Amino acid sequence: MQVSTAALTRVARDHGYAVPAVNVFDEVGMRAVVEAAELRSAPLIVQVSVKTTRSVGTGLLTDTFRALTRDASVPVALHLDHCPDRAVVAEVIAAGWSSILFDASDRDLATAERETTEVVAAAHAAGVDIESEIENILGVEDGVGSDDAQHAYSVEQLAEVAERTGADLLAPQLGTSHGMFTSKPTLLPERVTALAALTDKPIVLHGGTGLSDEEFRSFISAGVSKINISTAVKMSYMRAAAAHLDEARRTDRWDPPSMFRSVSDAVRSEIVAHIDAFGAAGRAEAAVKAMPS
Repeated sequence: MQVSTAALTRVARDHGYAVPAVNVFDEVGMRAVVEAAELRSAPLIVQVSVKTTRSVGTGLLTDTFRALTRDASVPVALHLDHCPDRAVVAEVIAAGWSSILFDASDRDLATAERETTEVVAAAHAAGVDIESEIENILGVEDGVGSDDAQHAYSVEQLAEVAERTGADLLAPQLGTSHGMFTSKPTLLPERVTALAALTDKPIVLHGGTGLSDEEFRSFISAGVSKINISTAVKMSYMRAAAAHLDEARRTDRWDPPSMFRSVSDAVRSEIVAHIDAFGAAGRAEAAVKAMPS
C-alpha cells in the first residue's frame, strides 16, 4: 500500500526508529527491497533518482511501483530523491508519488526559500510531501550534488526556513557524504538533537552507506527517522551481477532470469540488514495504525 512519507517518518520519530529509504534502479531492485520489507514486517520508502526517472520514465516507474505494492503487507512510500529540476518535480507531482526531495542546495538562501515555498504549495495541493535540502550534503549521487560545501546554515536557520516554506521533512548536513567514505567522517548527531529541539519535522540522514550499526543508532537516538541507502544497493546489485557473469563465462551457461535471482537475493539481504540496524523490523502494523486515516 502506498502511504505518505511524512506520516511514515513522523511515526518512526515518535517511536525511536528510522524508516529505510532505499534507492532502486529497475524492477528487479524494486521488487527485492519490497520483499525485504515484507520479510521483516517493516515500513519502507522506495526512492528513485532523477537519473533513473529520466532513463526509465515516470509513468513506467509509477506503474511498476503500484503493481509491486498493491498487495504488499507493509506500508511503502514512493519518493523522488535529490531533484533540483522543477520540470521533473512537476511531472512526479502529477503522477501522484508520495514525496519529493526538492534539492535547492545549489541556490542562494533567498532563492532556495522562494522556490521551495512554490514547490511545497504545488505538491501539497496534490497530496505530495516535500523533503527540503537547502544546504548541500557532500558528494555526487547519480549526477546531482557537489563534493564542495556550497551553502551551510545554522540549525536555527534550517528550522525557520522549513517552517516558512511548509516543507514536510528536513535534510541537513550531518557530516556524512554520498558514496563510500574515503576517510573517517566527523559525524554530527548532536546537530540532529539541536534541530529536533526546534522542529517536529522528520529529519533525514543522507550518505548512510559505510556507517556502523552503532553510528546509525546514534543518529536515530538523536531524532533521525529516515535514512537513505543508495551506494550499498548499487554495490550489492553490481557485485552479484558480476559474480554471476563470471560463472556464466566459466560454464558457458547464459540465463538472464537466474542472474536476476542472484541480484535480487543480494539486494534483499542487504536491505534486511539495514532494516534490522534501523530498528524498523516488526514496525509495519503499528506504523499503519498510528498514521492518520
